[in-house]
Amino acid sequence: MKILDRYLGKQLAVTALFAIAVLSVILVVGNVFKLLDLLINHDVPLKYILNFMLYILPFSLIFTIPWGFLTAVLLIFGRLSGENELIALRTSGLSIYRICLSLFVLAFICVGICLWMNIDVAPRAQMEMRNQISTIATHNPLALFGSDQVIEEFPGRKIYVEKKEGTQLFNILVYELNDRNEPVSVIQAKRGTLETDLANKQVLMHVMDGRYEGRDSTTPGDLTKIRQGITIKETDYSISLQKLYEKNKGRRNNSMLTLKELTSSDGAPQTERQITAAKTELNKRFSFSFAALAFALVGVPLAITAHRRETSIGILFSFVIAFSYFFFIIIADHLRENPHAHPEFLIWLPNVIFISLGAWMFWRLGKK
Repeated sequence: MKILDRYLGKQLAVTALFAIAVLSVILVVGNVFKLLDLLINHDVPLKYILNFMLYILPFSLIFTIPWGFLTAVLLIFGRLSGENELIALRTSGLSIYRICLSLFVLAFICVGICLWMNIDVAPRAQMEMRNQISTIATHNPLALFGSDQVIEEFPGRKIYVEKKEGTQLFNILVYELNDRNEPVSVIQAKRGTLETDLANKQVLMHVMDGRYEGRDSTTPGDLTKIRQGITIKETDYSISLQKLYEKNKGRRNNSMLTLKELTSSDGAPQTERQITAAKTELNKRFSFSFAALAFALVGVPLAITAHRRETSIGILFSFVIAFSYFFFIIIADHLRENPHAHPEFLIWLPNVIFISLGAWMFWRLGKK
C-alpha cells in the first residue's frame, strides 16, 4: 500500500507543481504587460516592476494552486483509467477511497497552503504593492505623468497630458474637482514643464500659453454657466504631495486587511454595506481555500468516467470546471455590498455545490 501511495502521491505532486508553475507564469506575465506602461511611459525604475511581480505572485497562487491541483487530478486519473491501471487496482481488492488516500492528503495540504495565502500572505502583498505605488508617487512623482494619460492619483484633481518628453508636457488639461468629484474649474495649456519640490512636498507645473475657465459651484455640469477666465501666458501651478501621501496612507480596501482587522471595527462607525463587504471578504478567504478539496472530489470521478488519457482532454476539463467555480465566486464577490443578497453566505455556494456533487459522484463510483 505504501508503494501505491508513494507512486500516486509523487505523480500528483509533480504534475500539480508543474501546472501551478505554468498557470502562475501566465497570470503574472499577463499583469506584467500592464506594468510595462509604467516602465515605458512613466520612467519607473525596473526594480519597482520586479517588486510588483513578486507582490502579484501570492495573489496569483490563490487561483493557480487549486487550479493546478485540479489539472493534475484530471491528467493522472485520466491516464490511470485510460491505461486500465485503476481496473487492476480495483480487482486486487482496493476500494476507490483507499486508492485516493494520497490524493486527499495532498488536497488538504493544498487547502492549508491556500488558507495561509488567503488570510496572511496575499493581503500583506497587496498592502506592500500599494505602499510601493505610494513611494513612487511621493519620491518620484514625475513618474505618474505619461503621454496620452489621465492622472487621477492627486486628490481633488484630474490631469490629462497628451505628450510628455522628459519634463516637458504638451497639451495639458487640469481639472479641479469638488467633493462630489465634479469639475469646478479647468486650466488648458499648450505646454508646460514639471519640477519636483520634495522639500515642500509638492510638484510644480510651469504652464505656458494657457487659459482658465470656471464653472458654477452649485451646477458644475451645466456648461452654459461656464465663466471664461484669464488667459495665462506663464504661471506656476502647485500640486500637493502631502495630500497624495495622506490619501494613499488612509486608503485600504478589504482585500488588504488582516484577519484581525476584518473582524474588528476599532470603534469606527460602519454602514450596513461596509459590514457586509467585510463579512464577504472574510468568508471568501476561508471558502476559496477549500477549492482544492472541491476540485479533487469532482475531478476524480470525471477523469475516470471520461476514461481518456489525452492531456488535451484533461486540460479542457480543468478549464471548464475552474471557470464554473470561479464564476460563482466572482458573482458573489460582485454582490459584496448588497446586504439583501447575503453575499457572505453566497460565497460558500460553489463549495457546497462542488463538494456535494463530488461526494455523490464518488459514492456512485465506489459502488461500481
